[in-house]
Amino acid sequence: MNRDKSEKFIELANRRVNRALKDLKLVANLSNRQNYEYTDEQAKKILKALQIEFDSLKQSFLAQEVDSQPTFKL
Repeated sequence: MNRDKSEKFIELANRRVNRALKDLKLVANLSNRQNYEYTDEQAKKILKALQIEFDSLKQSFLAQEVDSQPTFKL
């Protein structure tokens, strides 16, 4: 059963991370001022939204590490 979960994780992680990387590159293409016109405020909103989501993602994985550690008790 654990092997199945591990295989499923790897399969989904490969697919989802590659899709996310591709989509981030597409968002980066929006920074080309020869093709698009945008304000600094619009760019900051995009970056802030992505940063918030990335921080949340990072915290999700880090929280799993913290939860698996034994707790101290006197």
